[in-house]
This record gives sequence, C-alpha cells and structure tokens, in this order.
Amino acid sequence: MIPRIPLTKKLKAMNNIITVSLVLFSVIDSVGTLPYIIQLKKQEGELKKLKITLIAGGLMLSFFLFGEGLLKMIGLDVASFALAGGALMFLSAAEMILGISFSKEEKGVASTRSIVPLVFPMLAGAGTLTTLISLRAVYNEYVILIGIAINVAILYLVLNSAGWIEKKMGSGSLGLVKKVFGIIVLAMAFKIFKTGFDTTF
Repeated sequence: MIPRIPLTKKLKAMNNIITVSLVLFSVIDSVGTLPYIIQLKKQEGELKKLKITLIAGGLMLSFFLFGEGLLKMIGLDVASFALAGGALMFLSAAEMILGISFSKEEKGVASTRSIVPLVFPMLAGAGTLTTLISLRAVYNEYVILIGIAINVAILYLVLNSAGWIEKKMGSGSLGLVKKVFGIIVLAMAFKIFKTGFDTTF
C-alpha cells in the first residue's frame, strides 16, 4: 500500500514550488529579454530555440549543482563573476540603445550571440547563480529543480512566440521597446558594477 502524503504537506510543497518558480522567473526575466531576442532574430535569422533553451537550462542546473564550488576551485568569487557579466550587459545595452554592433563575427564562423550575451549573462548570469545558491539554503533541492524546469519551459515558449509578437507590435513600437529595454539593461549593468565593486573593494 502506497503511503498517503498529508494534504498540508502537499500544499506546502506546491506553495514552495510556486515561490521558487516566481523568484527565478523575476531574476531570469525571459519575457523581459524579448526585445533583444527579436533584434537578434533580425540580425542572425532563425534562432536555434531548442539549443538556446537547453544551454540556458544546462547552465542553470550547473550553477545549482556546482556554481559556488566551481568558482572557488578556479579562484573566483561571485562578485568577480558578476562584474564580468555586467560588462557584457553594458555592451549589449549600448548596442540596443545606439543601434551599433561591438561584436565582429569572422566569415564562415557561426555567430555566438545567441549564447553570449543572450544565454549568459542575460538569462543565466550572476544573478541566477547567486539566487540559486540562496534558494538552496532555504528550499528542498527537488523544489528548486522543478522551479528551474518550469522556467526553462517558459523560456522555450518565449523564444517560440518572438516572431508572433514582432508581427503584432510592428517595427515602430518594437524599436521604442528595444531602446527602453536597452536602458533597463544598462541600469542593471551599473547595478551589478556597483554591487560587485562594493563587495570586492
């Protein structure tokens, strides 16, 4: 006979899953990256949605399982990792606001912009790493893994809906949203710089 789990425990577990999922959703902000995804789609053509989703999910899982220990092993701390991510975000924000490109792709070499800076640091960056480390100290590992899985699924849906949203919004509205999001990303980069410098120095 399979033992029944009390209703209160089920409700608590469900509540924890919702809380963890919402916390990760706010940090990963896959919906907030839509303007950048659409811009990238215009520049690179059709994005490899499943590949992006799997890499982002793999990074989150790696952060969860090995993040802090791996950084310590190679002699880095979370603050230094955050500063590197902040620098990449700064360049991405400048591209979105000014309409320029800092990256130079070699001819015949596949572009990596769907991975850097989209996957790292925008979707799975220092904020995701530190959040997962913090959540691990409070919540059950299985709850966090479910939260990661839910957010990976949301990311895949966002990537698949980018083309539809682009058609509905039109180029004028999209251009405005892109610049506004660029300013938000720039502000996030400066916040990361400030936090990183305060922690390091």
